[in-house]
Amino acid sequence: MSTPRTANLGLIQMAMTDHLEENILRAENAVREAHAKGAQIVVLPELVTTRYFCRTQETRFFDLAETVPGPTTERMQKLAVELEVVLVVPLFERVKAGLYFNTAAVIDADGSFLGKYRKTHIPQDPGFEEKFYFTEGDLGYPVFETRYAKLGVLICWDQWFPEAARLMALGGAELIVYPTAIGWLPKEKAELGEAQYNAWKTVQHGHAVANGCYVAAINRVGIEGEIEFWGRSFVSDFYGQSLLTGSEDSEVLTTTLDFTALEEFRRIWPFFRDRRIDKFADLQKRTLL
Repeated sequence: MSTPRTANLGLIQMAMTDHLEENILRAENAVREAHAKGAQIVVLPELVTTRYFCRTQETRFFDLAETVPGPTTERMQKLAVELEVVLVVPLFERVKAGLYFNTAAVIDADGSFLGKYRKTHIPQDPGFEEKFYFTEGDLGYPVFETRYAKLGVLICWDQWFPEAARLMALGGAELIVYPTAIGWLPKEKAELGEAQYNAWKTVQHGHAVANGCYVAAINRVGIEGEIEFWGRSFVSDFYGQSLLTGSEDSEVLTTTLDFTALEEFRRIWPFFRDRRIDKFADLQKRTLL
């Protein structure tokens, strides 16, 4: 019998401050803590260097953006080399004036910059004014072959769209990670809070089952303005079972992923084999009405 192929995954659930340098230092320390707990792949939450500035529309916040690759990724590349960990680092990316993306950089365990994913689905709701800041992602759905796993990255609002997860899985992803900034608004929490949280978690568990892969959501915590970020980061296996679920406070979470078991699941639940790809052309239409 072949030796099982596994990897240890670390999720960094943290709150951010108004100070970029402090946020980066907190992230670096948390990565070190995850590594000390055995993590080989470490994922940080959405927009890790800043507060969630999208609560309002203010042009001054464009000054928070940076190039990717750039100064933060260079620091994280050095950390990846030192610890031999794969890092997913979500950042506010500046391409040029007037062109910005919500981006996640992927760094391999040897420090190499493997590439980036740009958030495809951009929300626009009260308190989540993202269309003001971010252009829709234009890099497709790349899958990164890291030292420890084939990794797909999607970001926050992407998590509600099964097509995005399916394209990552079709590209070979064994693990899909969702860096996230999601929380409650005060006027909704009492009536809808738990229902919103359950919907968020359930849909991603469904992606894990339907695509025969691991899914991890990495959320921020803390209160910023009126938004209470609920944390509760989690990892789902391919049966839709939670391997871990975080609290509503800052913490470093780790778990082991078994990719040999994932291979066996895909053999006995052959969703990719039985997809009727000849019947799906209508998915490219906005509506069938």
